Amino acid sequence: MVETVAAFTDLYLPTVNGITYTISLWRERWSGRRASMDVVFPKIDGYEPNDGEYAVPSIEAPLYPRYRLGRPTPPDDLDVPDVVHVHTPFSLGVAGVRFARANDVPLVASYHTILEGRVPDLVSNSLVEPGRRLCRAYERAFFARVDHVIVPTAFARRHLRESVGADVEATVVSNGIDTDRFRPTDPGPFRERYGLPDGPLLGYTGRHGPEKNLEEAIDAVAGTDCTLVLAGDGPAREGLERRAAETGADARFLGFLDREELPAFYSALDAFVFPSPVETQGLVALEATACGTPVVAADAGALIDSVIEGETGYRYEPGDLEAFRWAIRRTLAENDRLSDLCRRRRAMLSVEHSLEQLARVYGGLQG
Repeated sequence: MVETVAAFTDLYLPTVNGITYTISLWRERWSGRRASMDVVFPKIDGYEPNDGEYAVPSIEAPLYPRYRLGRPTPPDDLDVPDVVHVHTPFSLGVAGVRFARANDVPLVASYHTILEGRVPDLVSNSLVEPGRRLCRAYERAFFARVDHVIVPTAFARRHLRESVGADVEATVVSNGIDTDRFRPTDPGPFRERYGLPDGPLLGYTGRHGPEKNLEEAIDAVAGTDCTLVLAGDGPAREGLERRAAETGADARFLGFLDREELPAFYSALDAFVFPSPVETQGLVALEATACGTPVVAADAGALIDSVIEGETGYRYEPGDLEAFRWAIRRTLAENDRLSDLCRRRRAMLSVEHSLEQLARVYGGLQG
């Protein structure tokens, strides 16, 4: 039985995103049930490591000044675990590969992010396709060095094998969410605090980046009696605010919310809208579902798997504005039925369920 795990990641606290959320939640719940899950990550000012957290010296990441690149060597005082699990393919992911091979322990990697999906935001149009080819080649080389890959959805596995061309053994294990936190709750105080109207509320929380396609959500509510509530922030926010003003859409921008506020945010919504076509899982869709809020999502990427048509929401063809509006209308009309079905899926969404599956994958790699 696997008891100790060493996780290597280029993204960790205090940065807030799906990867850091997953790793910190896995570490907390794994350590509560088994021996330990240590984590190696880039040192960032403002965060003091706890026991079992190893911050290595780091520098500012090129093109992403908010992120850091850690020195690609494992800490000298890191104990050899039963399994090494790398969560990102960059400097500390490479360090994790070296550490596992040097100590002859099984090596697992998670496929969290479709790297080529970020290329259009970073380079000129003429360099997009070469950039995508480079990303795919790098991913193939990286994942060829591991014993097993964990993917959060069947879509992510298909993409890794077919689009990236990685010849890997891969198992679908949802990242899982904290269903103790994300549950239906009284949204009244939240609506009052942010001055939200009584009419139909649609919402999204997360990164405001070009790849999230949030302009489509603004266009979908323009000319309707729906209010769109956007939590989070990112480089696309200014453009989204202009789009809302130009179209007359009733869009409210709340900025970053504390995680303690998110269950009330989801519970306040009649539907969570998710027009992003590039997700490998879309944890916010699962959080909304756990709070009893159905999801209207792009019929693309991992949302094909994460949003069950007619059960936890409805999907639409990306770019088809009328189909988006139809999915919203249908979700609002069937809200009580969909909300009940969302609540019934809570146990399947829990991180405990995911860690049971993860433990089986780890155990299968032990000689």
